[in-house]
Amino acid sequence: MAKKKVSAKATSKKVKDGYASVNGLNLYYEIHGEGEPLILLHGGVGASEMFEVVSSIFAKSREVIAVHLQAHGRTADIERPLSFEFMADDIAALIKHLGVERTDLLGYSLGGIVALRTTIRYPELIHKLVLISVAFKHNGFYPEVLEGFAHMGPDAAQFMSQSPLAKLYPNKDWAVLFTKLGHLLRQDFDWSKDVTKIKSPVMLIFADADTYHISHIMEFFALLGGGQRDAGLDGSGKPKSRLAILPNTTHYDILSTSYLTSIVTSFLDAPMP
Repeated sequence: MAKKKVSAKATSKKVKDGYASVNGLNLYYEIHGEGEPLILLHGGVGASEMFEVVSSIFAKSREVIAVHLQAHGRTADIERPLSFEFMADDIAALIKHLGVERTDLLGYSLGGIVALRTTIRYPELIHKLVLISVAFKHNGFYPEVLEGFAHMGPDAAQFMSQSPLAKLYPNKDWAVLFTKLGHLLRQDFDWSKDVTKIKSPVMLIFADADTYHISHIMEFFALLGGGQRDAGLDGSGKPKSRLAILPNTTHYDILSTSYLTSIVTSFLDAPMP
């Protein structure tokens, strides 16, 4: 991939990191490995450390670009709300900043929703899309999860001072982050119509004890063309998108599943349908 616009510094672990000035934001990113680009978008509250188990495996054959979203990790907050649309615009701007024509995109949880919105808003930039434990509509979450969103605010940030993340990011204003996240996660959304228009192949990955109704998972796959017919002996009826439900996993430990990387790699390496 071309990197004519990259401003990064090498570390002792041969990792490049830098900041992209996009949309009034200094967006932090790390680049691991070489090859075809794969952007990783983390879940809420955390940052690139969420992908510690899988990123080094992907980086054996790909250029892995791990991004810290607005107000997360090493990307400082700015005077704007957290918005899936704003964050999608940030990722699109980063892709252009790095001089990348098209990229594979992988997102988990909150980052998966951002990845979905990026693909919907900027389809010309995305080659293949991997969504790990992601909602395409607000009522796909279980009621107890939505109840948790209802109470997410500055009080919920009090425990962060004792967390490992506080040591990684000691200057983070956790109260502001939790307040903005709570506001974002309480907003209703339903992108059913947009999902049906996605042209990129999509890999959906969920835990078998995930955060979403099983009907949400099945509807998501159906909107992408899955589950509509028998594939036939020759497999000609298979959809271009894929679905994996990982056994004995939850929303909170799915990234540490040993076979996750092989599932994703198989999808990314397969010829375009």
